[in-house]
Amino acid sequence: MFLSKHDLKLAYGVDLQIAAAFVDRKVPIQNLYWKSREIYLPSSPGYYFMPIFSDLLFRSGAAKAYLLSDEYFYISENILHSAALLEHEIITWEKHVQEIFNFIIPYIKKPDLFAHLQRYFAEPVLKKGDNSFLGTDFPSLNRADSYLLISACIPTNEFNEQKAIKSWYALMTYFLILDDLADIKDDLIKIQENVLIDAGLNDSGIKTIYNMIDNSYDFLSTVNPIMANRIDHKRETMDLHELLKSIISPS
Repeated sequence: MFLSKHDLKLAYGVDLQIAAAFVDRKVPIQNLYWKSREIYLPSSPGYYFMPIFSDLLFRSGAAKAYLLSDEYFYISENILHSAALLEHEIITWEKHVQEIFNFIIPYIKKPDLFAHLQRYFAEPVLKKGDNSFLGTDFPSLNRADSYLLISACIPTNEFNEQKAIKSWYALMTYFLILDDLADIKDDLIKIQENVLIDAGLNDSGIKTIYNMIDNSYDFLSTVNPIMANRIDHKRETMDLHELLKSIISPS
């Protein structure tokens, strides 16, 4: 399914110019993340999170001109190519992070933020630490955090780093929870990371998941109310208790 710039604007609140830049961009050559893809922005959260996050960066003070630049897209696409190598088990997590560090250094505009991210990625398990604005309490929700390195390349002085990072976690917590809800049965069989497993397959764990979705809604409602409205609709229609029952007592 194809997403138009107007779909991104109306359904997710994305600025039209930012939306158009993603919709109109050509698929990068020899990039594993887009392997076998014919359009740049398929209707999949693994792709349309990019314009939504770019819009959140814009709302956090990043200059739109930079978010539309070839440099910004080039950095994004290289991070995702490396992420695809990791997903296909061609490289390790450590190699993935080191590849991005080596590639991204010439583009760094926020050295202090980059230093924070380097320390964060040096930890054996990605998890929110004391007095840190990076990470969540569940490692499974931090598995896409290498993309955050793009925020250290934003040149704008008015860029609010912490707002951007809070926006990232609000957005990706929601998307990754939905992804893990869809994959929970396979992940249990294959022993893959999954936030439902991290939180606990019980009433307490379900309450934790709902609380995280609530927190995503609460924060994004102050930044992008349209995206927050989608989260609100989803939390009203999802039934985690029924899902838990189907896992524990499959028919």
